[in-house]
Amino acid sequence: MATTVKQIPTYKPGKRQRRNTLIAYSFLAPNLIGFAVITLIPVILSVALAFFNWNGGTLDKISWAGLDNFKLIFDNFSFTKNDLGISLKNTVLYTAVSVPLTIAFSLGFAMVLNRAARAAKTFRMIFFFPYIASIVAICTCWNYILFKYGPVNTFLNYLGLHMTKSWTQSRDFAIWSLIIVNVWRHAGYYMVMYIAGLQNIPKELYEAAIVDGANAWQKFRKITLPMLTPTTFFVSIMLTITCFKVFDIVVLMTEGGPGRATQMLVTYIYELCFTQIKYGVASAVAMVLLAVVVLITIFQFKAEKKWVNYL
Repeated sequence: MATTVKQIPTYKPGKRQRRNTLIAYSFLAPNLIGFAVITLIPVILSVALAFFNWNGGTLDKISWAGLDNFKLIFDNFSFTKNDLGISLKNTVLYTAVSVPLTIAFSLGFAMVLNRAARAAKTFRMIFFFPYIASIVAICTCWNYILFKYGPVNTFLNYLGLHMTKSWTQSRDFAIWSLIIVNVWRHAGYYMVMYIAGLQNIPKELYEAAIVDGANAWQKFRKITLPMLTPTTFFVSIMLTITCFKVFDIVVLMTEGGPGRATQMLVTYIYELCFTQIKYGVASAVAMVLLAVVVLITIFQFKAEKKWVNYL
């Protein structure tokens, strides 16, 4: 006797659900349209432009270049002579020093100000203020502080170090002046994230550690650091991206000088694009910057897993 198989009816959304879906898309539409127009489309055009020659003017002057733009920027690649190599070296140094210093200061401030002290909220506001202050005002003040006859050099000369130049005019100290300003500006912002992370750590863990006789370092090493791993991972990625695309501090303080001592990848892209009017070459350097940031981000994702297992 043949058995009949009942066919499962297909689900058809009702009018109310379709209306709710349209309402949801209407709320998302402004942000998606803005992202597409301001970010997505320019990125796609930049990727495509890296394979063309175009020095401005009308679109009929665009010609196919293939990999010639990449060959041009990598020609005689060197970290001491080639523009791309110097920019990459400076950017990596700036990032490699700024990221761990900012994390260290942010975490230190957060641990001190996480306590319910009387003036804790006031100091949180003070440390957070540089992040929202005008970058022009910040760089102007730091240019004076690090000036040849400024307070920093005056103090160092008093110690017998004989500082004869402004930090921003010295090949040896110019990039360190940028690092100082960057760490000073961002430490308060990421401090807020670490405070939020610290407040989410269950107090029972510390109480159990005290019962077991753990000292302050052991509690920090075995409880605080592991529990803050997601926060540290997020902060490290955001800081890395921020440092690799640094532009405003360099332009306002050193303009890439002296010489090419503080020329970064983004300032090099700006010079190629708006000074030398080489849009294709500038787009090729931008693709190199994108590739470096993606590779570092992938490395950070893998390093996070090893970090968790190590802790």
